[in-house]
Amino acid sequence: MTIKVSVIGATGRMGKLAIELINAASDLELHSSVDSKTSLDQANGADVIFEATKLEVSKQVVDFAITNSINLVVATSGWTKEQLAELQPTNSSVVVVPNFSVGSVLASRFAAEAAKYFSTVEIIETHHAGKLDSPSGTAIRTAEMIQASRTDSTEIQGIGQKARGEIVAGIPIHSLRIDGVSAKQDVILGGNQETLVISHQANSVQAYAAGILASIRFASTAKGLVVGLDKVLGI
Repeated sequence: MTIKVSVIGATGRMGKLAIELINAASDLELHSSVDSKTSLDQANGADVIFEATKLEVSKQVVDFAITNSINLVVATSGWTKEQLAELQPTNSSVVVVPNFSVGSVLASRFAAEAAKYFSTVEIIETHHAGKLDSPSGTAIRTAEMIQASRTDSTEIQGIGQKARGEIVAGIPIHSLRIDGVSAKQDVILGGNQETLVISHQANSVQAYAAGILASIRFASTAKGLVVGLDKVLGI
């Protein structure tokens, strides 16, 4: 069966990549491409919406997809755990993927496991200068995974000082936005006379290709809210 996909945010980096992948896949068909000058109504009739926009637009797309019972892949970062908890897709799926890189998902999983054995953890995430939101969705997701894996945590010194970063799920996150980088995340764990750094870097949007295709195919048959590429891949 061919899956008809509507891409919203079609002129952005992720949208262009999604269209390229859809056109090259034998089991996918581009239903419509929607940008800021196009009505969301063009997505009606699609089996799956793939959206990569800005957070304020993403919220509108999610409401549209749920109202019209269209399965959806959310590639826009910035969604909080509290905002996601409010979503109740009953007749469709909302698959939220903070990062489509398989390596990034594994690095976050490794960091959550390692955090059980280290007293302090901080995250430095670096993205291209054009990325508008911070911290990144990947860093937020990583911090939440780390918190869930730990039974206790050390009190963070210097909370309230601007240079200490934003505290998410008890983990300081420091965001860099610079030219010459696509996406990079370092989770730095400190313990008794040792440190461990778990690092992942994506050098171009092509690193997200496998995750995008897997998420679209997964969303076409899923139901309800699903968060994370790890859930899509079953890892």
